Amino acid sequence: MSFRQEKFLSFKRSDLVEKLNYLHDLSDEEIKNLFHEVLNSGTHGFCFSLYQEGQEPGDPISEEQIHRRIKILKPYTNWIRTFSCTEGNELIPAIAKEHGLNTLVGAWLGDDAEKNEEEIAKLIELANAGLVDIAAVGNEVLYRKDLEEDQLLDYIRRVKEQIPHIPVSYVDAYYEFAARPAITELCDVLLCNCYPYWEGTSLEDSLQHMRQMFYLVRSVANGKRVIISETGWPSEGESLGGSNPSKLNAMKYFINANLWSHDEEIEMFYFSSFDESWKVGDEGSVGAYWGIWDASEKLKY
Repeated sequence: MSFRQEKFLSFKRSDLVEKLNYLHDLSDEEIKNLFHEVLNSGTHGFCFSLYQEGQEPGDPISEEQIHRRIKILKPYTNWIRTFSCTEGNELIPAIAKEHGLNTLVGAWLGDDAEKNEEEIAKLIELANAGLVDIAAVGNEVLYRKDLEEDQLLDYIRRVKEQIPHIPVSYVDAYYEFAARPAITELCDVLLCNCYPYWEGTSLEDSLQHMRQMFYLVRSVANGKRVIISETGWPSEGESLGGSNPSKLNAMKYFINANLWSHDEEIEMFYFSSFDESWKVGDEGSVGAYWGIWDASEKLKY
């Protein structure tokens, strides 16, 4: 029996549905208590936040800080997702394995061909060393328009040829898999990012919206495994349409997402584990506040 199944034995299926229905009637203190109950019961996976306060991609990364953060997450999850295979990120899979965690390991692709080759080579090396359970070739490359689809397909094919014993995929916004059948066909498993927040959806409608995102991908998956590779809600920052960041809304979204994903047996990686202030440059004020733990590695709620 998996960690997640053992932890969720206290929840009966009917209880999960009931909790979702009455969540809006709970007091703030009851929401906080339920958040802790759900967190302590375990979530499938966390997106791993590597950088401490004052760090950003390219800075030296110590094994000690990776060990420290993995130890914090270990009681609450079975899986860790990484985003790159260079600049210290390549250390994460081995350390995660030391702590008994499964790994979704990503190669970061962009518009720098030389850097892409480094990422691909290291992903293959880590996979052949037995440190990768699922390999992700690129993250939102098509969304950012860093590569053409044919270029991405070539990278995915090359990795699949080198590690045929490991599921190989690509991560992007959920709608890309419906719009790009060649990508969907080539991937062994579909890794979709589902963010009601970034589409301006209110907290009250967010769970239904995420369900629609997920089932759109499943409808084109042809029976393949579909995993939510990212979803989350920021605890601070500017509102976007009907999406309002707050600690209370972040707790509610975490509760809804995890109870629903357990109830429907959906694999989901929550974004994110720790706050990272460097992301403000790319995402605005909300970028620094997606973590369940803050930048000082303290549980926010």
